Amino acid sequence: MTVKIVTDSSCDLPDALVSELGIEVVPLTIRFGNEELVDRRDLGPTEFWARCATSAELPSTAAPAPGAFEEVFRAAAAAGAEGVVCVSLSSRLSATGEAAQAAARAVADVVPVKVVDSLSVTLGLGMITVESARRAAAGAGLDEIVALAEGMVSRTKVFGSLDTLEYLKRGGRIGAAQALLGSILSIKPVIEVVDGKVEPGPKQRTRSRALQWLADQVGAQNGVENLAVLHGDAPDVDTLLGLLAPHFPRDQIVIGQLGAVVGAHTGPRTIGVAFQTTAGAGTVS
Repeated sequence: MTVKIVTDSSCDLPDALVSELGIEVVPLTIRFGNEELVDRRDLGPTEFWARCATSAELPSTAAPAPGAFEEVFRAAAAAGAEGVVCVSLSSRLSATGEAAQAAARAVADVVPVKVVDSLSVTLGLGMITVESARRAAAGAGLDEIVALAEGMVSRTKVFGSLDTLEYLKRGGRIGAAQALLGSILSIKPVIEVVDGKVEPGPKQRTRSRALQWLADQVGAQNGVENLAVLHGDAPDVDTLLGLLAPHFPRDQIVIGQLGAVVGAHTGPRTIGVAFQTTAGAGTVS
């Protein structure tokens, strides 16, 4: 059975890996004021961060319309796919998954489509998609791939560190006084994706401590697979990779640039890790 794997542009997967595995990426849209741009098509990560550095307006994001998914699903069927698995951005963060579900219903008489809610974002979502694509390339059927993807959801961890509180302040997620205090104290907030939502972690007083905290989250697990490093134009990716070296082979780590979908909310120099725990693995906070 030929199965096509689809995801959305919040996955932050490198273009080379997307191309290698034949993954189809449905883009979200990005708005700077009245200007609307298509993520990864009109605006790649490098262009996005350059624009953020000069724009007075905070970018915003919007989920794809169901028609965008429907077009991809129909094209997959026309190309010979006998089934489609769509791994989507967390339903607790976006309506993207709802759009994919609506599209799946619209093409039900053409091709079976299963939508898997990743309950994750960025390379947490991305690595579920990658493993699904690898299984599809090996000839697995629709139900087997869905079972694989759904089994990975509860084992997926995403941890990140923000370099600035400005984007959270401008987006209305924290108050100006809190942001000012954080800047004065040089606090580097850390975050974790928990049950599909973004939750704050313990505050770190310096960037170096935040990077060490990220590495410690990987080292605290009983077992880790599919480790990825995500960053939004961060200058210290190599430092984090060095801290991860005792825990995971460097040549097996996927590195992805944080794109506009997540970056619009976290700001430049955000850096983080995403991975799946192996069966029975534990975690710490």
